[in-house]
This record gives sequence, structure tokens and C-alpha cells, in this order.
Amino acid sequence: MIAEFEARILALIDNMVEHASDDELFASGYLRGHLTLAVAELEHGEDHSPEAVSAQVTTSLEKAILAGELSPRDQALVLGMWDTLFQQATLR
Repeated sequence: MIAEFEARILALIDNMVEHASDDELFASGYLRGHLTLAVAELEHGEDHSPEAVSAQVTTSLEKAILAGELSPRDQALVLGMWDTLFQQATLR
């Protein structure tokens, strides 16, 4: 289930490439890395739900923000895109 959910989100990101703005391309590429890491960490546990993926990605993003990796503008962009991608992937 976790691999299928990851694949749905990655497909949404891939489908954006042709029409995305530079900001959207940055955010989607940034999220791709956090998503891949989150899924790899969750594969070793028991909870493979979409909600677990969301929580793990959100935790990873929060750590990156606390480490100063993203400007406030980029934080809003990345967090907003994550919310959108998660909602779209759960509707499928």
C-alpha cells in the first residue's frame, strides 16, 4: 500500500513538470526527496497508511525548516504543495 501511495504522489509530481512554474518545480523536487526518505523509513515499521506517510513527510519538512533550509516564502510554497499533493493522492 505504501509503495502504491508513493507512486501516486510521484505521478502527480511528474505530471506537473510540463506546465509548472519555477517555484512549483522547486517545491515538487524538494518534496520528492522528503517523500522518498519518509517512505523508506516507514517501510521498516508497521504503519503503511497514507496518514503515516503524511505525518512522516510533515515531520521531515518541519526538521528542514528548523534547520533553516527554507525561506519563509519557500516554506509556504512547499507545505502548501504537500497538502495539495496529499489530498489529490488520497482522492484517487
